[in-house]
Amino acid sequence: MDCCTPSNNLKTSKTTSCPSCGEKGKSVPLITLKSLLIASFLETIEPDNTYYFCPNPSCNTVYFSGTHSQTFEENALKVSVFQKNSGMGVPVCYCFNWTRERLFQAISDNQRPIEQIKKHVQSNRCGCEVNNPQGACCLGNVTTYIRSLN
Repeated sequence: MDCCTPSNNLKTSKTTSCPSCGEKGKSVPLITLKSLLIASFLETIEPDNTYYFCPNPSCNTVYFSGTHSQTFEENALKVSVFQKNSGMGVPVCYCFNWTRERLFQAISDNQRPIEQIKKHVQSNRCGCEVNNPQGACCLGNVTTYIRSLN
């Protein structure tokens, strides 16, 4: 089963509120934190905790624990976070390195990046749970970003 199948995304449907901003967070698999936190922060995770992703662009918190005993900001991650960083070089699709700039250029050149990404997903090449800070499929982010260009 690949990372972008609906049944896998059901794992991220639990919600709780971010202690920093009150926004509803989505649970993320522990493997996401293990893959994306830099070593000094990885050493502090509590594996028995449930962790959540805060999607609020104006909030500095990226991850928080269900007990609210821990929060992690973007500086704790190995990658920039699409929802938190509006830079053109930030990935929208982490698995295949589709940055805002690359998507913008592809759309300007009348290419179909969503179709390219979908082909990779269908070929079971994506690894969103270890590449995307959300811990879930990025196709929704890609679609939303492309719509914002029109």
